[in-house]
Amino acid sequence: MSAALRVYSADQIDAGAAHAHPEAAEILAWSRRFLTTAHPDLGRSGPVCPYTQPSLRRGLFHIAVADDFAAAGAGGSGSATGADLPALVGELRSHYEQLLAGLDGEDERELLTVLLLLPQLDRSDSTVLDELQRKAKDEFVEQGLMIGQFHPVCEEPGLWNHSFRPLRAPVPLLAVRKLLVFDLPFLTGDETHLAHYLARFAPQVPARIRDQLVTGLTAHHRGPAPVPA
Repeated sequence: MSAALRVYSADQIDAGAAHAHPEAAEILAWSRRFLTTAHPDLGRSGPVCPYTQPSLRRGLFHIAVADDFAAAGAGGSGSATGADLPALVGELRSHYEQLLAGLDGEDERELLTVLLLLPQLDRSDSTVLDELQRKAKDEFVEQGLMIGQFHPVCEEPGLWNHSFRPLRAPVPLLAVRKLLVFDLPFLTGDETHLAHYLARFAPQVPARIRDQLVTGLTAHHRGPAPVPA
């Protein structure tokens, strides 16, 4: 049986509401320090994640933790049972959709972000988390959502600098937000994801995004597309 999720806003974490889960404050601090700032190895100007600072500023950045997440081992070094993980992802989606339903403007919906922390996963091997994200992404993209994985040793490269590892975080986690027209580089390596994207955005795809589409499709025939920051 899956553990119940608790979802905290950044303000609630700052106020100590998640004191029983110190990793929530750790990831919030990391988000502010890493995601909202530029990095010399990123390969482009601007912050690592252009959505995090606006999301934080408008109170739309949330962190979810599981109260009694079953795991083998202790001290964050174990691995969660396979049965728990898909159920937690389902709860994550439900919580996200509940928060989304309470928002009025499209700009707020685009900035809503929920991170699911999975500190009990093995921090020296991201295989379980990578596979969990890969399986969940099909359903999430179909529903107009993006889901990404972060892990201390995640090897996914950046889009602009393949030597940069933008998805490395101190705690294993999954991040969910709304699928946006600018997410095309995340999707060109999978024909099903691309079809869902085109069904949703084709009438409003800007010219430069269409150029990315052509480039991505060409790269897809040559090999897997890189994962952007």
